[in-house]
Amino acid sequence: MFAAEIFMHRFLLSSAVRTLNPEEADWFYVPFYTTCDLTPAGLPLPFKSPRMMRSAIQFISNKWPFWNKTDGADHFFVVPHDFGACFHYQEEKAIERGILPMLRRATLVQTFGQKNHVCLKEGSIIIPPYAPPQKMQAHLISPDTPRSIFVYFRGLFYDNGNDPEGGYYARGARASLWENFKNNPLFDISTDHPTTYYEDMQRAVFCLCPLGWAPWSPRLVEAVVFGCIPVIIADGIVLPFADAIPWEEIGVFVDEEDVPKLDSILTSIPIEDILRKQRLLANPSMKKAMLFPQPAQPRDAFHQILNGLARKLPHTQRVYLQPGEKHLNWTAGPVGDLKPW
Repeated sequence: MFAAEIFMHRFLLSSAVRTLNPEEADWFYVPFYTTCDLTPAGLPLPFKSPRMMRSAIQFISNKWPFWNKTDGADHFFVVPHDFGACFHYQEEKAIERGILPMLRRATLVQTFGQKNHVCLKEGSIIIPPYAPPQKMQAHLISPDTPRSIFVYFRGLFYDNGNDPEGGYYARGARASLWENFKNNPLFDISTDHPTTYYEDMQRAVFCLCPLGWAPWSPRLVEAVVFGCIPVIIADGIVLPFADAIPWEEIGVFVDEEDVPKLDSILTSIPIEDILRKQRLLANPSMKKAMLFPQPAQPRDAFHQILNGLARKLPHTQRVYLQPGEKHLNWTAGPVGDLKPW
């Protein structure tokens, strides 16, 4: 789900918007894979990412003159981890760390989006997490298949390893889902992840998209692609590509504190509203905007990112530093982050 950083790099290498002449470039892209530092078990380990990122920025600022002209204000990075450039999967620690000081002027392309949050700075571009287009395509079933499941969810309700009490993980929303609806016949929810997962989503009316450690998850992409009305349970979430996807019209937003009332909320939605949302979800352009296909296609997520970058042009004169002017403090941040990589 973090693979957008890799596929964005591959896309730009062969894109018509790429120039090899830095003097005519509007943007400088830094191909840096923060989520590819893995544990022996193959899990992303974001804690060293600040050291890696600092070293990369020091490298490009020493080797070429372009970073130093703007302190990175015309550079962009893809940072698809849970809390973007705060580089931690637990919100409390991400907030404590904050966005890496070296990235304060750069544009961040990130999956994390939450209003009034220290890990989302103004001007960032919110993107969907990566979900494998070819794999989902292979599991498509007939669009005429009846949607016989009312509410569907597969995933964790408790993260026993990191939060055995269940109050911190997902801010308690997933635990509340399980305790309130595990025996409700309208709710097909479980920790099991069947081989028919994608097919089941195409048989469901509503697909739950609750926050986990972060507000976003690949379920949002899967729900849109499979025409299942996303039920978004993540207070203050900022969703990707709001200009291309009318989230308020295709989804249902439920406050985290209202999870115990979820059954009455969903059963009270008029059938006309459900059918209208389903018709909108059937629009191929909406599905395209959520995907990173290989090769790229018009109006896909790659092109939505380019649109977001284009809307920030032209750069104002404030982007370019005057002689002697500096905005970045190279020694700011936790001491551990200052060690060379």
